[in-house]
Amino acid sequence: MTTHNTATRVATLVSEDRRVNFLPGLFGLQHLMVAENTLYGLMEWLSPLDYGGGFWRFYEYEGKPLYLVPTSKDRYRITCETNGYEGEVSADAAGVIVTLFALSHLSFRYESDLLAEGYARLYAFAAEHPEASEIFQAID
Repeated sequence: MTTHNTATRVATLVSEDRRVNFLPGLFGLQHLMVAENTLYGLMEWLSPLDYGGGFWRFYEYEGKPLYLVPTSKDRYRITCETNGYEGEVSADAAGVIVTLFALSHLSFRYESDLLAEGYARLYAFAAEHPEASEIFQAID
């Protein structure tokens, strides 16, 4: 089992047999296709020099879906044109950033408690992440 620790929270890698339920649990079944395309598109926008698709790992916290992590590189250069952020972060932090972006973007398009709860859960996790400073600068 792979875990990512923050000061008090532990994100656990979702097992292969439970992956099928992760995205609907995070974004809602009705938004699944739009959410998946949004997330991958945002990653291409945020890291055009480093991200070119690939496999993603899914992480949960206390049995609830939390965020996705790209696996094609160990680190990603992130550039956010809307707030001027430029930096390099671990794949884990990049996953937190892009998942927060996707949940935020989708919550403005669709009224959904699931999206709002997912964002709040991940935001709280991000606050204790070792790269919290970079994460919050990127999403600001």
